[in-house]
Amino acid sequence: MSLFHADSYSPDDMVMHPRHLAMQPVLVQLIQQLRACESVEAGADFQRNLLTRLLEVEKDRWEFKRAVTRMRNGKQPHREVPELQSGRDPADIATWRFEHDVCERLARQLRSVGDALAWRVFGFHRPFILALCRNQSPGPMYGKAGLAAELEHFERACKEDGAFALLHDLTNCLRIGDMTVWDGVHPPRTEEIKTNPKNSRSVQLRRINQARAAVLDGGPLPGDNASELLYDLDLPLRTHLDVLRDALERAATDGIYATPVPGSRALFVVDQYACAQHGMSSEQFNERHQHAVDGALQWAGIAACREDYNIHVTSLDSTARDPLRVPWANYPLHPVACARLIGDYAVATVETSGPVLTRLLQATGLDARWVRPPGKADLQQGEVIMEIHQQERLRSVTLPGGLTMTPGWTLQMRRSELDRYLMELLQPGSWAAGIKHVLAARQAGRPWPHYRNEHEIWV
Repeated sequence: MSLFHADSYSPDDMVMHPRHLAMQPVLVQLIQQLRACESVEAGADFQRNLLTRLLEVEKDRWEFKRAVTRMRNGKQPHREVPELQSGRDPADIATWRFEHDVCERLARQLRSVGDALAWRVFGFHRPFILALCRNQSPGPMYGKAGLAAELEHFERACKEDGAFALLHDLTNCLRIGDMTVWDGVHPPRTEEIKTNPKNSRSVQLRRINQARAAVLDGGPLPGDNASELLYDLDLPLRTHLDVLRDALERAATDGIYATPVPGSRALFVVDQYACAQHGMSSEQFNERHQHAVDGALQWAGIAACREDYNIHVTSLDSTARDPLRVPWANYPLHPVACARLIGDYAVATVETSGPVLTRLLQATGLDARWVRPPGKADLQQGEVIMEIHQQERLRSVTLPGGLTMTPGWTLQMRRSELDRYLMELLQPGSWAAGIKHVLAARQAGRPWPHYRNEHEIWV
């Protein structure tokens, strides 16, 4: 749980903190090291480096949390607490909450690079992530009971067995099991590591076996609902990520850049380093940003009724929060651009209009209807935003990843499906083809769809 208090600091305070600034070159180095990994030993060295960085941040976070607790009890921060770097008043408890929250964010940033490793070693095959993310987010590694046993098992697998082992706690997206091992012969094997092997947890072992069976045998995904299944769309994924790359490069020079994206979308990118280099005042920034946004919305054809029907997704402070999102370090971008997105020094926002998007799908032959009331507040988890009708009766099919098939020939689209269309910049034709594939398959239950060839998209 975050100790954040909205009245104690702003997002700008966070990104200007010396610790936060110092993490940028670290992230660039880690992404470069990850992309250069071509052997078991290189992958193990990368994890050792990432582990050292993560434990340092999590130790400081723990110490700051301890200082907050002491101050709540009327005591002074303890002697071992790390040095403050923010220049704030050490007598104010909000200062220590702020330091704690900085470390919490930095830990997520490091884990996002661990997520990129996970996607890479699983061959960018999304079903592995979909299957192994279905648990609560792991807690900090620092102070974790059993960490020594996990590290011993990790080193033995790498050095003695010649296998590649992946520590799940270095990631946010792998939440079932402690480690996955590749021996070069068999499919990847997920394991639960215990200090005392006799103290096995049957619940965790069952979820590990469910995840394995879901990916390899078409069984149900981990959980209590046996109707949740992986679903291969048997379609290639196509994206407009080249537009994102070009927009980031332009923003790195100009500070602010906005452009339409095919598929009734507009992309806005802000690069804080470039804005600072141009010496923009708040007034200048707001004026230039509004001008760029207005132009992109007009070009995309989604400027009308913006307050009532437009919705957007953003990269801002989203790193390692949603295990289903592709980590920024895997996007086909320069490592510096990836690090800026991870650290919020570059912020990308993608916006669309519900009714306009609906008309786009109608043009592909889908009987789509926007159902979200106009002027509603922010999108809620699980909220239905669009319905797509089928002409013949189908059995009930629900996709918790974003789509739901209900009796009455209707496919319901929810927030998470739209999030993927926007943030991964799927080509509209590829996206519509996937929807049609789900409709035509008539698969009962709750399938989680995935495209093929993602290894050609991500890095």
